[in-house]
Amino acid sequence: MDDITPAPAPTPAKKENWIRRLYAWTVSWAEHPAGTHALFWIAFAESSFFPIPPDVLLIALCFGARQKWAKYAFVCMIGSVLGGVAGWLIGWGLREPLALPLLQFFDNSGHARVQIEAWYNTYGFWGILIAAITPIPYKVFTVFSGMMEYSLPLLIVASIVGRGFRFYVVASIIRIFGPTIKPFIEKHLELCFIAGTLAVVAGFFALKYF
Repeated sequence: MDDITPAPAPTPAKKENWIRRLYAWTVSWAEHPAGTHALFWIAFAESSFFPIPPDVLLIALCFGARQKWAKYAFVCMIGSVLGGVAGWLIGWGLREPLALPLLQFFDNSGHARVQIEAWYNTYGFWGILIAAITPIPYKVFTVFSGMMEYSLPLLIVASIVGRGFRFYVVASIIRIFGPTIKPFIEKHLELCFIAGTLAVVAGFFALKYF
């Protein structure tokens, strides 16, 4: 009788960590209409009260459907601009119940508000534009601008230029270099996540101490 040796048991698949599961879930929304809606609302909320930048979802969606990069950048820009208007209105009309608690949460020292006022008085449009492009939390600028009754049309124009520039650059980079950088990002996803988190923290740090 032939000696039949049992085949070795298959090695259990390694369970993915929560970062990779979250990334896979986010990319899966690229072909789903709700993905675009989510991008709009995250961009909207980030300009007035939400702490996480929309760039994360923008990049993931562009990875999932690179041919839609311009659409995603446009949706992100519109959501962010309208969110900036909402932030201005919060500062202007809801100073005590909402604006001050928000500013206290994101700028408990008050240093940022002093810096924003100095930037606005010195640079006007350009001060807002700098905030729109950089990682510095834009919501602080929009809410404080409403409290100080800075020009809303000026805020809207600066938001369109600054946020549009930022989101179109991010999306176009994925459109052009996506096939090259996507394998690297997916291979080192955890490190990229840490780097992105540090960038957000650096933005808050810069706003507090710049």
